[in-house]
Amino acid sequence: MEKYSITYGDKIIAFEVKRKNVKNINLNVRPDMSIVVSASEKVPVDYIIDFVKAKASWLIKNVSYFREVQPEYIIQKEYISGETFKYLGKQYRLKVEQTTEKEGVRYYKGYIYLAVKDKHNYKHKEQLLNDWYKAKAKEKFCESLERVFPSVKKYGLIKPELQIRTMKARWGSCILDKHAVLLNAELIKAPKLCIDYVILHELIHFKYKNHDNNFYDFITALMPDWKQRKEILDEEVVREL
Repeated sequence: MEKYSITYGDKIIAFEVKRKNVKNINLNVRPDMSIVVSASEKVPVDYIIDFVKAKASWLIKNVSYFREVQPEYIIQKEYISGETFKYLGKQYRLKVEQTTEKEGVRYYKGYIYLAVKDKHNYKHKEQLLNDWYKAKAKEKFCESLERVFPSVKKYGLIKPELQIRTMKARWGSCILDKHAVLLNAELIKAPKLCIDYVILHELIHFKYKNHDNNFYDFITALMPDWKQRKEILDEEVVREL
């Protein structure tokens, strides 16, 4: 990537330019507050810099937003009763219960119940809840694929394999050579409609590799409200990650 910066008032806005086969200039503020501009090789650097200057006020506003919520990213959970955890777009309060029987996790009426033999074993509680999230991710992502795939099957696409992994910078990725869709494990915290959007987005990459007009026309035809779904992911769900 190419790195540049501009001055806006008393602030310096640093950004990276990623050259891609796209028609329009795309501007993105990541949760880590880094700024990335996507543009084709044909777009001059001076034009990109002017574009960023025109968006400077918007950029500062969005960087400030992520700076305000940044502490939420680094707060360490203690896995004690009363803490909140997100699952499929909803907040659940944790209830830690001591048991002499089988340990496990379940959710019911606004609560996630964590049954453990030792309520003071932090690592074990963390592992139990993480394992539960992973199991739910596999289950719900597969259900989402079953919901979404019929809309693209008629265009000659073959159902891909689903892979799940925790990722820092993206919700999903299309792995063309392995005919697989890789999904961020943290996506299980998003509403089902957002999971459907991410899966459809990656499925379309088997037909259109780049984010060009064909790609966006196709996803809009299949999911007219995809922008609203993406906005929920970028502006709401990300606060919990």
